[in-house]
Amino acid sequence: MTKPVTHTFSEDAQAFILGTALCALGVEFLRHAGLITGQTAGLGVLLSYVTSWSFGAVFFAINIPFYAIAWFRMGARFTIKTFIAVGLVSVMTEFLPHVIILSHINPIAAALFGGALAGLGLMVLFRHGASLGGVGVLALYLQERFKIQAGWVQLGFDVVLFAVAFLVLDLAIVGYSLLGAIVTNMLIAVNHRQDRYIGR
Repeated sequence: MTKPVTHTFSEDAQAFILGTALCALGVEFLRHAGLITGQTAGLGVLLSYVTSWSFGAVFFAINIPFYAIAWFRMGARFTIKTFIAVGLVSVMTEFLPHVIILSHINPIAAALFGGALAGLGLMVLFRHGASLGGVGVLALYLQERFKIQAGWVQLGFDVVLFAVAFLVLDLAIVGYSLLGAIVTNMLIAVNHRQDRYIGR
């Protein structure tokens, strides 16, 4: 079996900038069309709509409790990388609206492109030993500790998230948001496979 190749610091650095920039741009497309996405980022977007708080601040704050789980479940290296990735996305989502001004984007296009950008960004981060934290970390912990499948935990969270979204957002907007979330997850499911990429 081929031994995984460890990424250098410079390789990790460029991957973190690219991956988080793609995710932040994806979120910007979704937010401009009033859409949400799944997982912790989706919760952050939804909370930013119903409060006066910015997405970046909400997203960063939501992830804080999950770092303790990540530290013991995934190790210090993964946790630190994830903390950096979450921080970069939080900052970039605050910065992007000042340098990229969108006048109009069709909600279907926003869902497709936003979902695709987020999926690509997450794949880059996954392949460099990081994530955007949140529910994914909790799901892995519950799977190990209580034998509850991680996929079901994440699906359950998204079901609750979108159910709440139905109460505060237009039906069509939630439908378009679901389309974007499907695109994100399909990209990751098809392209991020351990037998195809073994770098770390």
